Amino acid sequence: MRLVARLAGASLIVMAGVQAVQASPWAEVGDSQLRSDIEILAAAHVIDGITTHWPIPWAGIIERLRQDGALAGQPDYVRDAASHLLAIANAQTRLGQLRASVTADVTNDPSVVRGFDGLGREPEQGQISAEYMGSSTAVRISLGGEVHSTTARTAVVPDGSYLAQRIDGAVIYAGYLTHWWGPGWISALSLSNNARPFPQIGIARNDTSAFETPLLSWLGPWQAELMFGFLDDSRVATKTLYDGLRFTFNPVKGLEIGLGLTEEFCGDGHPCKPLVAIVDFSNSNAHVNSINAEGEFDIHYSGLMGRMPYEVYTQFMNEDSSPIVHSGTTHLVGGSVWVPIDGNLTRFTAEYTDSVATRDILSFGNVLHGFSYNNGTYIDGMRYRDRTIGFSLDSDSTLATLQAAWRTQADWSYTVSFHHMAVSNPNNLRGNVVTSSPVHINMGEARVSIPFHSLNIELAGRLQDDQPRPDHGFEASIEAALTYRL
Repeated sequence: MRLVARLAGASLIVMAGVQAVQASPWAEVGDSQLRSDIEILAAAHVIDGITTHWPIPWAGIIERLRQDGALAGQPDYVRDAASHLLAIANAQTRLGQLRASVTADVTNDPSVVRGFDGLGREPEQGQISAEYMGSSTAVRISLGGEVHSTTARTAVVPDGSYLAQRIDGAVIYAGYLTHWWGPGWISALSLSNNARPFPQIGIARNDTSAFETPLLSWLGPWQAELMFGFLDDSRVATKTLYDGLRFTFNPVKGLEIGLGLTEEFCGDGHPCKPLVAIVDFSNSNAHVNSINAEGEFDIHYSGLMGRMPYEVYTQFMNEDSSPIVHSGTTHLVGGSVWVPIDGNLTRFTAEYTDSVATRDILSFGNVLHGFSYNNGTYIDGMRYRDRTIGFSLDSDSTLATLQAAWRTQADWSYTVSFHHMAVSNPNNLRGNVVTSSPVHINMGEARVSIPFHSLNIELAGRLQDDQPRPDHGFEASIEAALTYRL
């Protein structure tokens, strides 16, 4: 009954808001159906293959979809994906209009697994946003609050706020931007939406076109991004800084390769030499650096199997510098296929993530417990506000997921998932922020997204046979996320 009251209250708050469509120079993290459309078009080679580096700039996608003959000879499902994606892109890149939006999300228990389309992190949260996009400048101001499940305290949430300025072929931004670096739908090892976005500045390309010079044109379409952030939460090493660098390229049709580096540096009790931190890649027993760094490498391949789009992918994250000798590597592997069923294209995805680090990239029998996301000098590890910046189950955990997702002709979207997880490990002496002791959980989830004029309603129901400790036993949860927009 308390949850019903929360839902009713959230609905009234949302309906009282002023509204509009979201505007943005890029496709943002969170909409799995939008991402599915992008993957379908990339698999059919209608757009380029840069699909694992989020946010994705709209400029390149729009340019390719508007080219004469871009959809010539393509099947109906590719045309449908292009039509849906272009409609969203045109709405989100509309210039010269001031917009506002209100969102609310309530649940009796947030999901322990947070994928690309993750909902609320806390039992109650809401936000109001105002945004404007000019010919070269985009700004969004968001302000809201969330009620923490453990303390019942309300925190101010500016997530999603940013100022972005296009300068030639690049976008310089500042604010609280959510990133997803990697090909996984359920997990991203180094940088994901699991933790709240922290204050940051960065620069990224505004499109993903290839080099024109013959010396570098073989790289094909590419994206690069450099960002710096401030971890302003309660930490052992306060004033810790963060940086991320990612380069993604598409050398042949269907093949995408991503290289990334994320680092914690400075902070109380640590030397603060930002320029040295950025270029000091070596970290071994012979040369121990003064930062906490993670290097990641991923491969994504997509194409058509008959007339069905498919993708296969893998991602590796190294805590140390040498992947062959001593890396502390975590692994992710997965694949998807889009199958036509009753006139709708259904995505079936299987994905497995393992954060029990191996000593090197392929030494699967030789593991380093408690290695992932932890660090001997940065005690808080790669975490922000008690959540891992990467994989949602934190260190020494495994997650196997089967997922089906589809959209109907009425634009209702459905997702059904089954997760089997082992959260932490008895040999993990450094701990895990999700659970106080190891636990195995099976969880099923069903979600539906319903557009209704200016209102979008997303409902989720979850059943699980156990819970992260100190809680125990069967748990049933429901969640509603409401967005009112025009």
